[in-house]
Amino acid sequence: MLRPSHGVALSLTALAYSLCHHVGSLPDGLGPAGRGTRVADWVDLAAPLLVLLPALLGVLAARRIRATYVWFAVGSWLYATGHGIHLSANSIGNVDPHQTAHLWDEYVGHWTWYTGVAVLVGVLASTMVDRPVPRHPLAWLLAVSVGVTWGTNATGGEFTGAGLVLAAGALGWGLRHRRDEGLLLAVVGAAGVVAVVVSALVR
Repeated sequence: MLRPSHGVALSLTALAYSLCHHVGSLPDGLGPAGRGTRVADWVDLAAPLLVLLPALLGVLAARRIRATYVWFAVGSWLYATGHGIHLSANSIGNVDPHQTAHLWDEYVGHWTWYTGVAVLVGVLASTMVDRPVPRHPLAWLLAVSVGVTWGTNATGGEFTGAGLVLAAGALGWGLRHRRDEGLLLAVVGAAGVVAVVVSALVR
């Protein structure tokens, strides 16, 4: 079976994550899609698959130890479950806003979802060690995009403090690995810190 290289797989993961997790912020969620749903809701439904498939291919290309796959499974489960809770509660809240929908969407769903993303980032970061620093500018642009997406999502999802801490952690880890591909995570973390702070100030 033909598989994309590690770098291509991570680039596709970053692109899918950045695009899918900003669709909901577009005007009117791209319009209605029937039965009280929006087009953005249906894009949300596909988001975990669009993000996790290339991420898995990236892990496979890196040929890491078995524990890597266990953690990838844990992160994937948390991400997909949290995202599903968010999608359901958010869709209901768009039609009939109430306290219970807010709880499941903004707290339970988002915290589970973002925890899963944090675990997945840790797994993907482990595949970057000992690989050369990327030279293509697209890699750096995608790293900024991922950090901004993390920061804006965290601030909009009642995860501001934890989002800031995790972004700072990514920045620190990336700086420690500045001689290899891990340096990309420093850019992700820096962009995430800036996005969290700016988003929090303008809310």
